[in-house]
Amino acid sequence: MDLGLTGKIALVTAASKGLGRAVAEELAAEGASLILCARGNEALQETCAAIATAYGVPVLGLAANVADPADVARLVQAAQARFGRIDILVTNAGGPPAGTFDMLTPEMWQAATSLLLTSVVELTRVVLPGMKAQGWGRILNITSISVKQPVENLMLSNSLRAAVTGMARTLATEVAAQGITVNNILPGYTRTERVVGLADATAAKEGISAEEATARWEAQIPMRRLGEPREFAALAAFLCSERASYITGTSIPVDGGWIRGLL
Repeated sequence: MDLGLTGKIALVTAASKGLGRAVAEELAAEGASLILCARGNEALQETCAAIATAYGVPVLGLAANVADPADVARLVQAAQARFGRIDILVTNAGGPPAGTFDMLTPEMWQAATSLLLTSVVELTRVVLPGMKAQGWGRILNITSISVKQPVENLMLSNSLRAAVTGMARTLATEVAAQGITVNNILPGYTRTERVVGLADATAAKEGISAEEATARWEAQIPMRRLGEPREFAALAAFLCSERASYITGTSIPVDGGWIRGLL
């Protein structure tokens, strides 16, 4: 299937590893040029070089903290200076600390809000005018299965990713007639450093091993295994493509059947 991504320009955040890198690789495999960002420049540049070599597409890597609106503005300005436009925005950010309500300070709430919600708002704000002007755009937010079925001990993620979902669904209606789609993709338990960290946090909280915590999650998943980043990235690339032009306002899980709801 030709996804119609050859020559498109995609900005992917938190792309040096994990799900962000997997999505970047899948878009590159389909012929898209990339702007990638992450906070750590060394790992980012290694990722950019590897993707450019493997897929033969232009890749620009810029160190940036998406929780900082000034960094977001600088990132998008540099991307537009290099490529002239941004066709696809994939928002992604590392997860906030695990914890129950009583464990969280006001400062932790503020930091998580900047990371998970404000970053999406600001990235969308700066790329949307260009998408409207060209009459085509794809905005895809990487959120979490927790927006459909909250995960215990993830108060910050459960709360703030749900806010992103509400913003995105409302925006999808506002820009649909201008050729712009807005969707959310919901990773389940996937083999990333974030999930390893959650396993360690769960183990410390409950006095079990990280292996036991992982095995407990796997037992809850009908497929009885963690997902792989490339499995997640395949759907992400499709939602960013020309072929997905009639899909907007959705939140689609990639979770091996973990969510038990009907919708």
